[in-house]
Amino acid sequence: MRRTGLLAAVAALLAGVLVWPSAPGAEAAGATASAPAVFTHPGVGVSRGQLDFARTQVLAGAQPWKGAYDQMMASRYADLNRVPKPRAVVECGSYSNPNYGCTDEREDAIAAYTTALAWYVTRDARYAQKSIQLMDAWSAVITDHTNSNAPLQTGWAGSSWPKAAEIIRSTYTGGWPNSGRFATMLRNVYLPEVINGSNSNGNWELSMMEAAIGISVFLEDRTSYDRAMAKFRTRTAAYVYLASDGTLPKTVPSQNLDTREKIVTYWQGQSTFVTGLTQETCRDLTHTGYGIAAIAHTAETSRIQGQDLYGTDVGERLRQALGFQSKYELGTAPPSWLCGGSLHLGLGPVTEVGYNAMHHRLGFAMTNTEALTLRNRPAGSNNLFVAWETLTHGDNPA
Repeated sequence: MRRTGLLAAVAALLAGVLVWPSAPGAEAAGATASAPAVFTHPGVGVSRGQLDFARTQVLAGAQPWKGAYDQMMASRYADLNRVPKPRAVVECGSYSNPNYGCTDEREDAIAAYTTALAWYVTRDARYAQKSIQLMDAWSAVITDHTNSNAPLQTGWAGSSWPKAAEIIRSTYTGGWPNSGRFATMLRNVYLPEVINGSNSNGNWELSMMEAAIGISVFLEDRTSYDRAMAKFRTRTAAYVYLASDGTLPKTVPSQNLDTREKIVTYWQGQSTFVTGLTQETCRDLTHTGYGIAAIAHTAETSRIQGQDLYGTDVGERLRQALGFQSKYELGTAPPSWLCGGSLHLGLGPVTEVGYNAMHHRLGFAMTNTEALTLRNRPAGSNNLFVAWETLTHGDNPA
């Protein structure tokens, strides 16, 4: 009887029926499987339903989607004359110095995603073929990422490639002969660089896990998906503080942050912890925005794949982080206890996905996040791994 009940529970979990428990320390403790029994395609960052909604709004000339689409189509990423610039070895030092192919790789990946979106809206095969050309150019050449920023660079580019590939493979019927080679590139060049995570600032590992999870969806690799999701849950809990965490933020076990002093140092010298504060808030809001974006993107992919993290601590941390950062990005003066009373602003176009999920789907007010989201529309690209999210996720009910 117990065996039957256990099998039923496992089956329900695999089907995405049960609510997944919050497990901030899941990786250390041995995480419950997260991968779906059957992967949904397109299913990285944006679903077919969301794409259909966006397309319908654009074709109807409705705002803000038409304005967001026009912005995208006017960008360099939608240029049908774009010439890809692949490299066998992409070398990226700290802050992309040296920059041997770093910008080219990231921007070609964003361009592949942009033209995939353009294909979906217009049904103009030239855009699908351009996306394929960009993906094929890199899959024919690249073998490695090197230097100190290699893990982060791989995470950024590796977040955009599967978004493009999912749309093309799932919706374009004109053929993609080299899709297998592209999959091999993701498996052999990108996934090994990101799957083991990072003990650097939290935005690194969050972006790397976003890439690993997106790649795992495209490859239908359940083992890698589960491994990356466990790291993502652990890192998210260690990146955004909630009062319920206790007097100190949660930590990633491998970092050995076992004293208050070590934690404060890692949190950029911040010693007062309040709900919504992130590990990088006192560094600057730009890097904080990278971390928030990766959390939202991963939660969205997970939702599409049947495991809705928005109802867990991941969603609560995302909501609180958005609200906290948005308040100061909108102009509220920071108190003296927060980062010494001085913040470096520049959150970036990162609020649409989380705002849509937590406000429109779950009904949270999110006053500050809403004000910032509306002020920033249409949200463009940060030229790293975030692009066109007013178009794909703005007030999107799908």
